[in-house]
Amino acid sequence: MRPGAVVEVDRNTPPTLFHYGEGFRLERLPLGSRIIYPPDPMDPIGHPERAIRRALTKPIEDDPLKDLLRPGMKLTIAFDDLSLPLPPMASPDVRQLVIEEVVDMAAHAGIEDIQLIAAIGLHRKMTADEIRHIVGDRVFTAFWPDRLYNHDAEDPADNVQIGKTSNGEEVWLNRRALESDLVVYVNLTLVPMDGGQKSMSTGLGCYRSIKEHHTVHTLLNSNSYMHPPDSALHHSCIRQGQIIEDAVRVFHIETSLNNHAFPAIANFLQKRETDWTTSDQAAFYALKQATDLAPPDLKRTMFHSMLAPYGMTSVQAGQVDKVHDKTLEAVRSQMLVPVEGQTDVVTMGIPYLGPYNPNSILNPVLVVCLGLGYLFNLYKNKPVVREGGVVIMSHPTRYEFHSVHHPSYIDFYDEVLADTTDSAEIEKRYEKRFAEDPWYRQMYQQSYAYHGVHPFYAWYWAAHALAYLGDVIVVGGERSTVHRLGFKAATTLEDAFEMAEQTVGRYPSVSHLRTPPLLLAEVE
Repeated sequence: MRPGAVVEVDRNTPPTLFHYGEGFRLERLPLGSRIIYPPDPMDPIGHPERAIRRALTKPIEDDPLKDLLRPGMKLTIAFDDLSLPLPPMASPDVRQLVIEEVVDMAAHAGIEDIQLIAAIGLHRKMTADEIRHIVGDRVFTAFWPDRLYNHDAEDPADNVQIGKTSNGEEVWLNRRALESDLVVYVNLTLVPMDGGQKSMSTGLGCYRSIKEHHTVHTLLNSNSYMHPPDSALHHSCIRQGQIIEDAVRVFHIETSLNNHAFPAIANFLQKRETDWTTSDQAAFYALKQATDLAPPDLKRTMFHSMLAPYGMTSVQAGQVDKVHDKTLEAVRSQMLVPVEGQTDVVTMGIPYLGPYNPNSILNPVLVVCLGLGYLFNLYKNKPVVREGGVVIMSHPTRYEFHSVHHPSYIDFYDEVLADTTDSAEIEKRYEKRFAEDPWYRQMYQQSYAYHGVHPFYAWYWAAHALAYLGDVIVVGGERSTVHRLGFKAATTLEDAFEMAEQTVGRYPSVSHLRTPPLLLAEVE
């Protein structure tokens, strides 16, 4: 594996790749700028099935899984939903490999009462095909739909309050999980904010428990969601998770992946521009020409059909905290890039896909969430951009929404953001109404819509960045939409740099986050 790198731009540096929604731009950065590249993919485990069996046989600070299984018991297997990895993993998904092993062990132990729950929290329900892709044909055929299904955070009969934390946070849990003799949680950790105590408390919770750590105050006090010790969000999830662990027996299985995020047809996206071969350059220009000419719907179909050839880099099972510590070691080994100091400006290309639009549209609110909630927070210690600095994002930012997946997002954009972009005001004046709206609730339960409150949390996700930054500029964005979000619109990157100088002064220092694949900047 070649480690990540910070490369200074000189006269010989080729143009740098910027993602631009369902397209790309090649941009020349000012001399002296630095480009932060992610590490190359780690070598995956050669025999993942063997590694999974070893983890279940020799767990960390827990009994072997087979010793916990007995005839007549009620067993529930919960697993992470399609919000990760991004892009989706080519079959077989590592969750499939883990679940198949657990189901086989349970069958060998004579257990008949087995149910599998997709831990979606307040995300949209997955379709049958989406669930099949995660769990595989064999498990899907055996259990769908009566014993393999999505968690429903709005069913009053299926969600139970089990207590409060020492800070007074309500803790709710899926009833089937609570009444089980054993819950096996199957996690896939892509970035350091995933997994651990957050899995059960968020994935199998409801609005009344999830809202406890998705407040503006909590997120403003989370100095990087990607470094849990500095995240008030994670501290709250840990408190809730400890109540859950006291109430139900949970056996945690966590996996990590390398960052081999693109298939062969788009392998140039995996490389630094200086490493592009003639065939890489030809593939880039062919894809760029196609995306420049194709209508948005066709481009989305093409991009969402891409599956990533990730490889599993670790698997561990047992006690939640000890397991998660090992998982985070593996994740950081893949992502970490040492970066010396901050800069006045950070540039980033916003790709077509984030956690909340698989097989869907990255609407304007999700552009904010992905750029300022996720990519901005890909750091440890302190952000790559200095306080009061400027973030320049590249994205078309069209007024486009998926009417089935994001109905409350449309009203959030049209009604709430027309009134105010202030997160605290939005939370105080609008959140409760959207969260409890009967129509949004019905769309979440009966269709494939994100929960009515979800656009609020997507917006709050950027609260820390918005309070920290001096300005946000969007290159190539639809002007009316960019202005509705409260940002400045620029036609070109050069224009954006001129606008940034009004905030940070002449000749600013610049860093470009060359993602995806993802990285974690360890800023000293």
